[in-house]
Amino acid sequence: MLHTLRHVTDQALAEIHEEMAIRKTQEVFLLFPLGSQFDHLIKQSLEKLGVFCLVADSGSVTAADVKKLNPIGIILSGGPVSVHQDPPPFDKEIFDLGIPVLGICLGFQMWAQHIGCHVASSAKREFGVHELIQLDDNLLFDACPFKMQVLQSHGDIVDASMEPMVKVIAATDNSPVAAASYKHLWGVQFHPEVTETVYGQQIFNNFCFDICGAKDIFPAEDVAKQKIVELRRQIDEKKVLLALSGGSDSSTVAYLLKEAMGEHLGNLRGVYIRGIDRPDDEAHVRQFFGDRSWLDVKIVDESESFLQVLKGRLTMPRKRRAMRSVYKEALEKQIADFNASFIVQGTLYTDISESGRGYGTRAKKAQIKLHHNVDLGFSIPELMPLSDQVKDTGRNIGRSIGVPEELLTRQPFPGPGMVVRIEGKVTADKLRVARQVDDIYIQELRRHHLYGSVWQAGGVVTQSVTTCTKGDDAVSGLVVALWAVWSVNGFTAQAAELPFDFLKLVARRITNEIREVGAVVYRVSDKPPATIEWG
Repeated sequence: MLHTLRHVTDQALAEIHEEMAIRKTQEVFLLFPLGSQFDHLIKQSLEKLGVFCLVADSGSVTAADVKKLNPIGIILSGGPVSVHQDPPPFDKEIFDLGIPVLGICLGFQMWAQHIGCHVASSAKREFGVHELIQLDDNLLFDACPFKMQVLQSHGDIVDASMEPMVKVIAATDNSPVAAASYKHLWGVQFHPEVTETVYGQQIFNNFCFDICGAKDIFPAEDVAKQKIVELRRQIDEKKVLLALSGGSDSSTVAYLLKEAMGEHLGNLRGVYIRGIDRPDDEAHVRQFFGDRSWLDVKIVDESESFLQVLKGRLTMPRKRRAMRSVYKEALEKQIADFNASFIVQGTLYTDISESGRGYGTRAKKAQIKLHHNVDLGFSIPELMPLSDQVKDTGRNIGRSIGVPEELLTRQPFPGPGMVVRIEGKVTADKLRVARQVDDIYIQELRRHHLYGSVWQAGGVVTQSVTTCTKGDDAVSGLVVALWAVWSVNGFTAQAAELPFDFLKLVARRITNEIREVGAVVYRVSDKPPATIEWG
């Protein structure tokens, strides 16, 4: 759980003022997360600017608390609910304090409704990338082009026609009020915090410095150094078990532990779990960690256990929940065997957020998909050094401490492994097919120098069966769905436009080399509304 301001008590104020003294600033911003999957990206955007931002619980921090703290600016995130149905708890008197407010999506709709605008469900919803057109000059869009690409993810629209003092400053095809201002309140229907909104960082810059008048910039700190110091303090000389997959996150954590544990590296063991992994995962771990003097690598085979627990589990959510039990039990056995005092995972904030967790607020947060490494309740304390990071910032930490680039640029892979790349029943045969599909696809992406140009790619063995001809006979074959996305941090993604000739080649190899496959299709949906993995 990330630290969240719940009440502005004397003690809380003392701690905040101590931090402000360290930063040599008298300025603080408040961020109210309202359940958006992207809420932490807002905080990271402000951290890039060097301003001091506190995360506040919308359910407990009142207007009186805000007065005591006296922030120079307030930001409200988006959220999964509506202002009409199950809205997040929030003291709307905060909108009347005269402090500049930037409302994003739901946050905008909340202040718009508060001042008397009509917020209604739209017949035309907006998901994905749209073109925003500025209608009037405004400080919020200073140094931004007249037309720009933004990411939308909402179903409600704001009707400002009843409030003549509301200044509509931008629109999209389906949102006549895509951005507006009213006195000290600013609002946007889109998400400036995601990479698809090309000028999003400029918008935050304009709000913080031009609108709120921020002047104090805290120099960027060495985040890796901070994490190493904190790990050293927590671990002391005790034994540590690391869940090691060979991906960028757990690899970065391995190197953080290497620096933190120093002369006590004999107390560090990495555990790789075999069973639902990719074709080359184990070989990758052996190559980069198998012969390192500072890490004892233990490989455990849970293939049969995974297949057993997945029997009768047909939906993706049920399969995700089922495999967690094997994952946890395998690590618990190693905890006992190694007599570990701590278990460490490369859990990202993305994993926590999509699992329905995150900042400790009372705002409702949707569970997009339950991740394998969240809320397992181990028998010993769990450390998650990257739980405040997303994929790209985690990779940057890795680079700063010498993690090999090949580890950092390896495409992400889901903790549930091939389980979420098989629709319906998971069997040994389907696992074999899924691995063969992945092997061919990744081989060709590398061979055609496309691997590094996409953020993640995979193939799904679907439940669909098609009639096909192999030889002179008519047979039935499985349909495989390939996909690839462009992204930065995994919160949002766009379908990668791979060359058609390349896709034809991969499809031909898959249908020729894998007897069970009869046809190959390619998914073109972005996130949102789709997610990156199939399930």
